[in-house]
Amino acid sequence: MVLHPLLGVDEVPAVEPYLGRLGEVFKGYREQDSGCVSYGVQLLDGSRWFVKEAVTDDARRSLERGWAFHRTVRHRAIVPQVHRIAVRQSWAVVMPWRDGEVLYHPTLDGPRDRTSPDSPMARFRALPTDRVLRAFDRVLDAHLAVESAGQIAVDFYDGALLHDFAGDVTHLVDLDEYRPGPFVLEEDRLPGSRRFMAPEEFVRGSVIDTRTTVFTLGRAARLLLDAGDEERAWRGTPQQLAVVELATEADPGARFENVHTFAAAWRAANTPRGA
Repeated sequence: MVLHPLLGVDEVPAVEPYLGRLGEVFKGYREQDSGCVSYGVQLLDGSRWFVKEAVTDDARRSLERGWAFHRTVRHRAIVPQVHRIAVRQSWAVVMPWRDGEVLYHPTLDGPRDRTSPDSPMARFRALPTDRVLRAFDRVLDAHLAVESAGQIAVDFYDGALLHDFAGDVTHLVDLDEYRPGPFVLEEDRLPGSRRFMAPEEFVRGSVIDTRTTVFTLGRAARLLLDAGDEERAWRGTPQQLAVVELATEADPGARFENVHTFAAAWRAANTPRGA
């Protein structure tokens, strides 16, 4: 039996040279602030794959967490980690390639401008509202699966959204910090973007649970459905905004109790009266 050149190998001495022997490395992401280096590779059989290698200790721990997450959660919107390869004292994970652009791409050079007209986020926000709503509903549906698997969203932000503008479909990537919950925060803060994070994610000893995921999803709706970056140009309805405001209450006890109740309220707000 001939082993698959990527899915059948358990260990390589170095990732990029090995991929170069298998086909064409057509993309390289070497300046990411995550501590990972990633590659898009097209094999000789024409198949395309995304390979992400951890090159720091923190990234290795995150990739191990992500591997565990992907063993428990499956959803059509979440790009799966289907195989991992040992690389010296670290790991690389293999995923199917998905066309598209991440809405925000932080690098070692610092933050990027979300408001530049040619940026992926600005182009996404310029889409017709029904397309943005359809993308967010896919994100929301994926997090129903996340919640059902007993997992909590950590470090979710616009950089985890890969949008295929030509195909009009959104995928979720880089969910490596998601973890089982509820849990007690034993650090000074969780990783993530402040724009999406709940207040309790900055308090050592706080409980992180599904209400934290609700907050993050509420912030995602608020930011994706705004025409700009100052949150002054809401494109949704007053009913939708009311749901977002309840989801993002500072007090966890004042929010929707879980993602399922948030999703029900959000979808009810999207349904025209009398429909």
